[in-house]
Amino acid sequence: MGDEADTWSGDVTAHSDALDLDDGVFTWDDPARIARSLRDSAEASTRRKTTPYASAMSMLTFYVNRAGDNLPAGRRAVLEDAKHELRVLYGRED
Repeated sequence: MGDEADTWSGDVTAHSDALDLDDGVFTWDDPARIARSLRDSAEASTRRKTTPYASAMSMLTFYVNRAGDNLPAGRRAVLEDAKHELRVLYGRED
């Protein structure tokens, strides 16, 4: 992942209006860890406007969509796996 993507990740992490995200959460290699971190951030937030699940999934989806073609295939796969892990954490998928 290039500097542009890393900079963008840091910007999203630092300036999310609804969630206080862990530094570099979108750069981690463990999808389960990413999902747990997003869940924990969403559960702790007093600024989110929807359910914790929806907030966490929205942040993850927003990042993937915003990165677009700049997101390497391997990174996209990790983040898509994190979506699955997030669904499992919230009992929305086996």
